[in-house]
Amino acid sequence: MKTHDTTDLSRRDLLELTGMAVILGALPLTAGIATAAEGQKLRIGIIGSGHVGSALGGVWARAGNQVMFSSRDLDNDKKLAAEVGPNARAGTPQQAAAFGQVLLFAVPYSAFPGLMQSLGSSLEGKVVINASNPFPQRDGEIASRASEQGAGRFDAQMLRGAYVVRAFNAVPAAEMASAHEDPGKIGMPIAGDRRAIGLASRLIREIGFEPVVVGGLDMAKYLVPGTPLSGEHSPDEVRSIAATLKP
Repeated sequence: MKTHDTTDLSRRDLLELTGMAVILGALPLTAGIATAAEGQKLRIGIIGSGHVGSALGGVWARAGNQVMFSSRDLDNDKKLAAEVGPNARAGTPQQAAAFGQVLLFAVPYSAFPGLMQSLGSSLEGKVVINASNPFPQRDGEIASRASEQGAGRFDAQMLRGAYVVRAFNAVPAAEMASAHEDPGKIGMPIAGDRRAIGLASRLIREIGFEPVVVGGLDMAKYLVPGTPLSGEHSPDEVRSIAATLKP
């Protein structure tokens, strides 16, 4: 029985990482990506354009996607967009959330209560990649609750209506900007909603990492600094480490 369960999990993971048209077709039309083919470029809203957001957004834009950078400093975002090139633009977080078919959050965890209030229903039906980490000493009570419940489970409650994936949580931003120069060398553990895993994997590969699905959002508690999956590992090393972890 135990072997049968493990086989079923492997089959599910394989289905999630192949057949992009099928995976994306399962998403609701409100996601705006239900008919996106493998080579079709996307609109990506970046909410938080610090080291992580600027690195990821820059690579995605140079790969042909349309990217909107946003943060609390619109002037800085405009300068960043001009540096990245014609596929990048700047806006407010509200504009980025409305613009993006896919959203990336890379903000301090303490920023989420205000953001969720201002963004309203704009996350509904969209794929959200959350690269933000809860640090109780920095972010206070909301980070403490996320750490207690597990970051993935807490994200799902906080980002209601979205298809949430956690990724880019414990790899240096410098690697995010340069991984595409030697693609596939570094494994990127990801955990999240099965309906979003395929699309997130495609975008992770564009950055230059090899995505490794470690489970659903209950496994996302291992995708933060200080856990066994943090740091730089090969894809096989990520798989080996993940096999030792439990939800």
